[in-house]
Amino acid sequence: MKKLLSNEYLVLMVRIILGCVFIVASIEKAANPASFVQSIGNYRLVSFDVATVMATVLPWIELLCGLAFLFGLFTRGGAFLSFIMLIVFTAAVTSAVLQGLDISCGCFTQDPTVGKVGWMKVGENVLLTGASVFLLFSTGIRLSLERYFRTRNAAVDTRTGG
Repeated sequence: MKKLLSNEYLVLMVRIILGCVFIVASIEKAANPASFVQSIGNYRLVSFDVATVMATVLPWIELLCGLAFLFGLFTRGGAFLSFIMLIVFTAAVTSAVLQGLDISCGCFTQDPTVGKVGWMKVGENVLLTGASVFLLFSTGIRLSLERYFRTRNAAVDTRTGG
């Protein structure tokens, strides 16, 4: 397992995939928060006021996580936040499926006819959650700003004797 967590190419691939998923997921939500409030409300889990706050904040957290993954900066922080979000999303989708709700998940589009909740969506979320856990514990930093800053700081330390 340690070998997988340190495989620089695998870590890079997972970072790119998760980064793209979260950036794409954030775009329509951020552009149309009123529709996203409705999508959240369709789950029947939170009040309108809570749904409004969630619809205002979540897309920007998703965007920041996506950018963190793509640029390889604060990757562990992004992985932790994405893990928490995905646990909540998975629980919400599971709840909707168990309640028999015929609703769109609201994941990538606010179109009510696209992306219906179901066990397939739960499975997708579980896979994404696993990818977040993988990044949380990974050690690979290939093609990342983290690597750039580490090597830059190391070079500065050797020049200054620190």
